[in-house]
Amino acid sequence: MFADLLRRLSAPAPARLPDADARLALGALLVRLARADNDYSAVEIARIDAILAERYGLADPTELRSQCEALEGEAPDTVRFTRAIKDAVAYEDRYAVIVAMWEIVLADGVRNAEENSLMRMVAPMLGVEDQDSNAARIKVEARLK
Repeated sequence: MFADLLRRLSAPAPARLPDADARLALGALLVRLARADNDYSAVEIARIDAILAERYGLADPTELRSQCEALEGEAPDTVRFTRAIKDAVAYEDRYAVIVAMWEIVLADGVRNAEENSLMRMVAPMLGVEDQDSNAARIKVEARLK
């Protein structure tokens, strides 16, 4: 279903993704993070829906989330997937995904080892500096308190 998108992401020098493809790829990263601890909870799904609805102006993000879930299932390993996104998506969008990923990590009130590990790995592979990722986490923590 997503073979063309994954092929374009995997190209040696991927072109900038059209908005529709970028939001699928970035949404798939949110799903991958939420599934990292093998507990894809209702709280995390609701948070993904809220992020997608707010970010893309959707009244009902269910269909987009379903597509992101399907893409996440077909996407290559996280290392190749995030590196491909880094080359095909603007920095502002990648940073916004780091903010959204922290929202997913913190949504259930538990920061487990799998999620922390994935965040430490994904941010630099997306080309987002550690300082920016840490600032994003602090921002999200403050908003959730």
